[in-house]
Amino acid sequence: MRAKAVLITVMSLLAIGSISSASPDERGGGSRLDLVGKRGELRVCSTGDYRPFTYRDPGTGAWSGIDLDMAGDLAKRLGVRMTIVPTTWKTLVDDFRRRCDIAAGGVSITLERARHAFYTQAYVVDGKTPITRCENASRFRTLEQIDKPGVRAIVNPGGTNEQFARANLKQATIVAHPDNNTIFDEIVAGRVDLMITDAVETRWQAKLRPELCAVHPEKPFTFSEKAYLVPLGDVVFKHWVDQWLNLALHDGTYERISKPWLG
Repeated sequence: MRAKAVLITVMSLLAIGSISSASPDERGGGSRLDLVGKRGELRVCSTGDYRPFTYRDPGTGAWSGIDLDMAGDLAKRLGVRMTIVPTTWKTLVDDFRRRCDIAAGGVSITLERARHAFYTQAYVVDGKTPITRCENASRFRTLEQIDKPGVRAIVNPGGTNEQFARANLKQATIVAHPDNNTIFDEIVAGRVDLMITDAVETRWQAKLRPELCAVHPEKPFTFSEKAYLVPLGDVVFKHWVDQWLNLALHDGTYERISKPWLG
């Protein structure tokens, strides 16, 4: 059952394009933990195109998803309001560093991102696996089966899905599709053959679209983890957010929030 979408005040990128997460006075000292409290606002970067973690309805502008509800809980614990700052996978790190206090929405841990931001502790173990039309599931179980001339693999540009595809598919055709909210419709329509993405996303999309099947999501090709981005070097803020997340993972908060999406 899809979680109920909640309308959340969104700060447009235009409105804050020239404003960093902390003003020059704020950057003079103190942790982001103090700055967020003084500002009365937690700014959350999110892409809005990666269910079940983050989704922005193109018709209503309503945001929903596991990580947005979690970020809302974080803001509540901090005693501040939450403001979502829309971003894209290509600009995620830059937007986070300039505009946000935390980035949330199914963000995979990568060494490249870790050059520019701290990660919280991980909250999901995941990995890359195929999703295809159900009648083709037996054809695309291995990378050897997928990486053949004539096979069309679709990717969303700028993220770990594209990186994995370009690193592993040398003979198959890689098709870039800019809208991650409609990318699975391309597979349903037969315009492409498959997508390799995070196992948790394949499970969710297979629930939404009965024509599609997740291929061995229990045994993905890779190992990865998901976490939240927090400012590089701010150990006080990272420690506090880690403690919040650890409690949420063990006191039923995360289970309550994620259950409507993941069952």
